[in-house]
Amino acid sequence: MTPRASIPHTKPARQRLIVDVLSRHDVRSQGDLAGLLAEAGVPVTQTTLSRDLLELDAVRVRDATGALVYAVPGEGGDRRPAPGKDSATSQARLARLAGELLVSAEASANLVVLRTPPGAAQFFAAAIDHADLSHVLGTIAGDDTVLLITRDPGGGPDVAAQLLVLAEQGAQQTDPDSHHHVQEIS
Repeated sequence: MTPRASIPHTKPARQRLIVDVLSRHDVRSQGDLAGLLAEAGVPVTQTTLSRDLLELDAVRVRDATGALVYAVPGEGGDRRPAPGKDSATSQARLARLAGELLVSAEASANLVVLRTPPGAAQFFAAAIDHADLSHVLGTIAGDDTVLLITRDPGGGPDVAAQLLVLAEQGAQQTDPDSHHHVQEIS
């Protein structure tokens, strides 16, 4: 799991972490889930975990290999439970979305300001958050701007460059005939 800030020992924080873990990992048992939560600094009893899974409407579904894994309903329109997404799928999705949505990236110290078309920033920020990038602490989104915070105090320029490369790759995947040239703003 990626390093995390301190997580309060509250029910909402624990349940949010459970949703995050189930969306990123194929969890086959409550014991496995309890272990992942403990790694994140949130120890939990089996009774509490069972109650949380029930309250979150978690069910067991078959993953791509046919194994039963825990899943929670998605947020928004699609409420069907789905197994966790592997990081390769999240990375491919992020590349596609960067190619479609990233207008510019500008960095300063550990901050990166990402510009998107109007109304797309929150969607793009959520994709970055779900990609579980170890060097990204988190994002804040407005209407057409995402503020991305890196873990490394000087990591902003590297992350901006990586996202620009992803945008070029994503643009080529969605439109192989395009000759998009993404230019870093200095």
